[in-house]
Amino acid sequence: MKIYKPAIITAILLLGSLLGSLPASARSSQPAARQPAIIQPDQSGEAILRKVDQNISSKNRVFESTMIIHGRRSTRSITSKSWSEGDKKSFSEYLTPAAEAGTKMLKLEGQLWIYTPSADRTIQISGHMLRQSVMGSDLSYEDMMDDRKLTDIYDSKVIGKDTLGGRDVLVLELTARVTDVAYHRQKMWIDAERFVPLRQEMYAKSGQLLKRMDLSDVERIQGRWFPKTMVYKDMLKEGKGTEFRITKIQFDAAIPEHVFSKASLR
Repeated sequence: MKIYKPAIITAILLLGSLLGSLPASARSSQPAARQPAIIQPDQSGEAILRKVDQNISSKNRVFESTMIIHGRRSTRSITSKSWSEGDKKSFSEYLTPAAEAGTKMLKLEGQLWIYTPSADRTIQISGHMLRQSVMGSDLSYEDMMDDRKLTDIYDSKVIGKDTLGGRDVLVLELTARVTDVAYHRQKMWIDAERFVPLRQEMYAKSGQLLKRMDLSDVERIQGRWFPKTMVYKDMLKEGKGTEFRITKIQFDAAIPEHVFSKASLR
């Protein structure tokens, strides 16, 4: 993620029940008034974004997911399994439906290859093709190509505080400090307690809103907070968006090196 980094291919290659006892105020017959998010003196935009990276980024991960594409006239689902290592390597394979099963995608050092079993051929996606929609979804190939940490590519500042989905959030404005990025500016609503994004808006350099992503189903997984459901909406096209659900995930797993090779595409 964040998202968001974060590969379906974007979310795939790219990239979770809140546990614990209730506070005393929750057991009281008179519910306590909700306190607004407080911006601490040391909570600069960069410090907050660094905490987000600690939750979302990882050395590697293995996950299974379902992508639900809500089109203008119909809805279809695609399941897959993915492996990723840092922001340079990722491999994914579609499992269902039958028409897509066996399709594989490999990303290595900024290059993307796709194997299609029906045609028994491997093609490389590059240049303007990266901006194309992935299987009619609200995601583009370009979305999936950038898994770098947010702190590596954006300057950030806190521009306010709010509530979203019943959670206190800190609102950040992110401005790209590198040129090789899909979105020049982002606006991000960060959970003030768990430091995960609950909403992201992606803008062009002109200021036009290009995409929106809402994140939910945040769970504590292997010592980190992680959103397991992401809904993407391309603001320039019709439709109800694309939902990406992570059904199983493991961080810092041992992944054989041969997974990230062109031989794995066949």
